[in-house]
Amino acid sequence: MLAASENQNANGMPRVLVAGCGDVGQRVARRMHALGSRVHGLRRSARPLPEGVIALRANLSDPASLLMLPPGIDQLVYLPTPDTRTPEAYRRVFLDGLRNLLAVLDTSRLQRIVFVSSSAVYGDHAGNWVDEDTPPMPMGFNGSLLLEAEQWLASSGLPATVLRLAGLYGPGRESLYARIRDGRARAPLRPTFWANRIHAEDAAAAIVHLLGLPDPAPLYLGVDNTPLPLAELYDFLAACLGAPAVPEGDAPHGIGNKRLSNARLRDSGFAPLWPDARDGYAALLARRQG
Repeated sequence: MLAASENQNANGMPRVLVAGCGDVGQRVARRMHALGSRVHGLRRSARPLPEGVIALRANLSDPASLLMLPPGIDQLVYLPTPDTRTPEAYRRVFLDGLRNLLAVLDTSRLQRIVFVSSSAVYGDHAGNWVDEDTPPMPMGFNGSLLLEAEQWLASSGLPATVLRLAGLYGPGRESLYARIRDGRARAPLRPTFWANRIHAEDAAAAIVHLLGLPDPAPLYLGVDNTPLPLAELYDFLAACLGAPAVPEGDAPHGIGNKRLSNARLRDSGFAPLWPDARDGYAALLARRQG
């Protein structure tokens, strides 16, 4: 039998496994550690993790590498990143990897799984409002495979909650700035094409919030309070960057036009730090330029 100190934190806080410690995963790990949890961060690379987070080097696609995982995990956050943008890579990570991981964990101990998915599962809705009750109709393999993983997890009987994130922005995500500054960005004017965003720190905060709810719903949308016309958002960023207004052009390929609602997440008690992406981007750019 394992000693009590091996099964749980001395302070009674849960033992958390963050499977996928990229940008958002590290933000989640840092927050959970600050709350007193014993946090394990799983990633393929040997790059260091935030202070206090126990690093686990493993590959979700390699079941043998997962045999060294610690016992007694109470909460699982699943948010890996495929190494390439191909159907095969997405299937390896989000379906096979999830099955491999759950096969080696003691699922009888798991109190909560948060599976981080994407609003890509919704596809196009002609600019109309979308919420958790809107039927998904993915346009690409990424949304289709994420939806398949969601459905498999829901059928497992495990205590799982899915968080479908909108487009992420935050420190280090600067390719859009370069496209606007170089005149390569385009945005449609008619019909209005809607941009849905969430700051990376708010995405991490939402995940931690869901881990702490006593009885979360099976599904939430992770997005800020303010869908924006894409042309309006791009022109705002161009002004902040001192760049010319963004020319009219085609809508982004494969995303779909929709306005995402975070009403269910807000009703659960969550409030984003950056409810409007214009304020979040402005703060990022001010810090970057200062």
